[in-house]
Parts: sequence; C-alpha cells; structure tokens
Amino acid sequence: MTEQTRADRPLRVAIIGAGPAGIYAADALMKSDCEVSIDLFERMPAPFGLIRYGVAPDHPRIKGIITALHKVLDKDHVRLLGNIDYGTDITLDDLRHFYDAVIFSTGANADRALEIPGIDLDGSFGAADFVSWYDGHPDVPRTWPLDAEKVAVLGVGNVALDVARVLAKTGDELLPTEIPANVYEGLKANKAVEVHVFGRRGPAQAKFTPLELRELDHSPNIEVIVDPEDIDYDEASEVARRESKIVDMVANTLQDWAIRDVGDRPHKLYLHFFESPTEILGSDGKVVGLRTERTELDGTGNVRGTGKTRDWEVQAVYRAVGYLSQNITALPFDDQAGTVPNEAGRVVDEHGKHIEATYVTGWIKRGPVGLIGHTKGDANETVACLLDDAPNFAGAAEPSEDAVIAFLEGKGIPFTTWDGWYRLDAHERSLGEPEGRERIKVVEREDMLRASEPHKV
Repeated sequence: MTEQTRADRPLRVAIIGAGPAGIYAADALMKSDCEVSIDLFERMPAPFGLIRYGVAPDHPRIKGIITALHKVLDKDHVRLLGNIDYGTDITLDDLRHFYDAVIFSTGANADRALEIPGIDLDGSFGAADFVSWYDGHPDVPRTWPLDAEKVAVLGVGNVALDVARVLAKTGDELLPTEIPANVYEGLKANKAVEVHVFGRRGPAQAKFTPLELRELDHSPNIEVIVDPEDIDYDEASEVARRESKIVDMVANTLQDWAIRDVGDRPHKLYLHFFESPTEILGSDGKVVGLRTERTELDGTGNVRGTGKTRDWEVQAVYRAVGYLSQNITALPFDDQAGTVPNEAGRVVDEHGKHIEATYVTGWIKRGPVGLIGHTKGDANETVACLLDDAPNFAGAAEPSEDAVIAFLEGKGIPFTTWDGWYRLDAHERSLGEPEGRERIKVVEREDMLRASEPHKV
C-alpha cells in the first residue's frame, strides 16, 4: 500500500473473533499512531468469546474483565459485526477485498484428545463441551446427563477445577449466578456426591492458580480432600517452589488440606496426584471405572510409572487436558500444535514465507496456555508487526466502511452490532432483576437475535 493511499484514508483492519484476544488487538491498533478503522467479526450474536462462554458462572471476578473490554468496543474506531460465520458468511477473499489486513483471533473451543482405551464410552466427556453447556452456549444441547454419583476429572488446570467445582456444588448454590433455567434444572438434579480430580504429576507441577484453588474450599457443601501421600517434591519441584510464588502458594494450600481432618460437608472433592489415567473401564458400553498407574518423581519434575495400578469406581469421566483450536478455512494449520503457523503473529505458509497482510493473535497463535491477560502481550506483538508491514500492503479494493455492510446486506445476513449487544445486555439484566440476580443468560440464538434487534436486511 502506498504512502499516498495511507494518507487518503484510515488503515482498514478486520479482526475475526470478538473475544479478549480480538478486542485486545483492536485496542492495540487504536492506541498506535496509525489512523485505523476496525471491524470485529464474531460468529456468536454476542461478543466476549471465552469470557461469556468459557468462564464458570461463579467467577464474577474474571467476568469483570468485560468492563475493560467494553471500554474498547465503546470507541468510535471499532465496529462489532456479530452472528457472522467466517468461512460461510464471509471468506478470506471477501475480507481481502474490503480490508487492508486481517487478524484472526478465533481462540480454542474444542477438547484436546486423550488417547486411552475407553475414551469413547458413554459417560466419557470433554470438559469444553460441559463448559459450553453450563455457560449457556446456543450451539450445544440444552440437557446434560448428570446421573453419575462418582465422577472423575482428568487434569490439574483451572478448567479441571471449574468442572469439578460445578459438578460438586448444588444447583441452588449456582442459582444466584447468570445460569439459564435449563442449566439450573440440570444441576439441581445432579447426583454427584464424589468428584475425583487426577493429575499424573505432583503438587508443584499443578497448573492451578492459587485463588481458584482456594475457592474450592469456600463452598459449604464441598469437602476438599488431599491424601498426605500425594505431597511429594523432588529437587526440581523444590526449585520451582523457590522460583515461583504461585507454585509455592499452590503447594502450601495442598499441604494444608492434606494434614487437616476430613470434615462433614456432604460432597467430597478429592485432589489426587501421581495418578496417570491409563484406561476408562466400561460395561455394556458405559463408564464404570477409571484405571490409573501410580507415578513417581524422577528428580527433574517429571514422573515415571511405577507399574502399580488402581481402579476407581466412577460412572463418568471428564477430560480437562487442554483446549484445541480448530482449523481455519483458507489458512495453513498445524494439527499437532493446534495453531496457525506464524512468526510473531505473521501467518506463514508451508515454506515459511509470510502470507501478506494476514495475522493471528491469542490461542490460535500460541496455543491454549496462559491466563486471559496474557493475550494482551500477544496482541501487542502482532499489531506491531502489522503496523511495520502496513506501508507495503497491496490495499483493499473497496475500503469504505459502507462497502462491507452492503455486501452483508446483499447476502441477507442478519448481523448484530455493538448497539445490539447493549440491547441484549439490558434484556438479560431485566430477566434477572425479578429474582434479585444480575442477569439470566439468554441461550437460544434466535432469542439472542430477537433481543439484539439485528441489522435489518
């Protein structure tokens, strides 16, 4: 793109995905010295991605991030275009026609596979699917089978904690949150009284954050139990504790729970370490147990198997071993890493050559690791590369803000806007007000669209 073209108009940028990563990228662009005009495309009728559909409803502190994201989307230089599915409603070629550059921030919403026998049994679930259900995602079933009295959760990250906590709490405990009626009815009928969380390594290798770990113990209905034999550290583990306050805080909390007497709260939540899942046991096609192999530290913070196995009686297993991004139409994709190949956010082809004016940020860029706030650094790096490259962009054929709207109108797509989010937000708050709740989340896509009053086409 020539400097003369740059002087004539703002730099037009499309961002695909209006979760934290995409909104942080928009913020970084607007804070730059470059005059920009940004459109945020979102598949859902509402923005905020992982915050709305990936964070447990009893975590209002994390959902408070929405306040900061709101301030970004309130600015004049950015538009929200929701209920638009990239690859179906609009293609990469379309985007290149209307925009000088495209940033993909599509995140990760699928479960990473766990290749052990029995993983496909009835009663074996992915954590991401369960999270989508209790967060009222419109594209998942409205009911969830919660008839297991004993449940296993595989993984020792914050998602595993969320899943375990929601399974162990009562429906009435979660009723004051934004959960919709179908989720409340499901959780109210939940039969789980024992939840077992399994990690193959030790306390110093757990990926919990200290605050979320301690929150497990706040429920009057959940007794958190840790076996004293699971408190073990090798040299590398001790180094990790000395070098990281977070690791040390997690270890101290687990130690405190291991030495206390077991109380009488009705639901038991066990945190097991040094137990590596090897098989989900079944009968008549249904989960009846979990087999684990006992492991031991090898001095480096890793573990080796001991050959000793144990069978645990459970009727459901949830794997929370990581999220996985899904392939993006018309872009290269690394199936193993679950990311779009890139260099500092610049998308590269199979030969390592930069694909012009095409960028990634967030989990699709670096994989589903780290906290939500870490995506801000991702966005800054990606945007810096984009701005460095901008003088050499070929430029959009139809860069006016009206052109893409006319295109969407021509296809008859009922897209939502930022004003529409304010209407949906007000509607959800009005649903919650009679019950003294901040909001009740609307689940059905058509109901979301009706409340948002999408752009008429």
